[in-house]
Amino acid sequence: MSIDIAVVPVAGHGTRLLPATKSQPKEMLPVGRKPVVQYVAEELSAAQIRRVLFVTGARKSAIENHFDEDQSLVEYLRESGREEELAELEFDRNKVDYFYTRQSRQLGLGHAVLCARPLVGNQPFAVALGDSIIGLHAQSTIMSRMLEEYDRTGADVIVAVEEVPPQDVKKYGIIEPAGPIGNRIDIRRLVEKPAVNEAPSNLAIVGRYVFSPRIFDELALTKPGRGGEIQLTDAMQRVLEQGGKGVAMRLLPGEKRFDIGNFGSYFRAFFDFAISDPKYGESLRAHARKVLDREG
Repeated sequence: MSIDIAVVPVAGHGTRLLPATKSQPKEMLPVGRKPVVQYVAEELSAAQIRRVLFVTGARKSAIENHFDEDQSLVEYLRESGREEELAELEFDRNKVDYFYTRQSRQLGLGHAVLCARPLVGNQPFAVALGDSIIGLHAQSTIMSRMLEEYDRTGADVIVAVEEVPPQDVKKYGIIEPAGPIGNRIDIRRLVEKPAVNEAPSNLAIVGRYVFSPRIFDELALTKPGRGGEIQLTDAMQRVLEQGGKGVAMRLLPGEKRFDIGNFGSYFRAFFDFAISDPKYGESLRAHARKVLDREG
């Protein structure tokens, strides 16, 4: 594949998950056995991404520490015969180079992506939001399919989408299809968080993107919008208005999106991952049935 670099924005404060995120990045909250951002990194590695650039902020050093190889810990586990625990650190040996840059001001997702420009340069790249997992245990092909689409067509904007309830369109960037709605959809227009009666569809962008470098020029020209933030969706729309090509790839059945944005979605994600754990899942399901029977 022609793209081997991905930008992962992780600079947000995570205020909807306070107090859990007061000193701990929301991207480092555990979902099942792993922190959220590890699932994201493993998804990118499986898609043959070999360079990952985290756009971080204040109080995010735990992310850097997590992806650093801790040789003293490895030696301790090896010398004490704790091979099972040692195996859990295999992600350290993925053939991925990690880089970090700062978003010094909280000016939105578009600004976070623009912060990557000095390091990404004039090349196409992927973006994966650091607080969203695609697929149970990150078992998903969406990023690979998006990268393959770029190799086939060179589209300037490629996004992952899924259908959401019509009343929820106001929470997302929404696409207007330019043709038939299949697993691959040409995009006519994008709208950031439209009113329910103004949404062009219920196909919502779900935290995975592939861009040509044209996006950087449009981000640099995009004025702050809703909430004083530079909206990535606005810049994508500008690319389309300037003649760029946009494509949406739908999540396949089974590629459920887990958005770790608030306690409700976080609790559901943790539960789904925990009950599917190969070692503890069966006993946890039995425990949940007992609790529900007792409460019922």
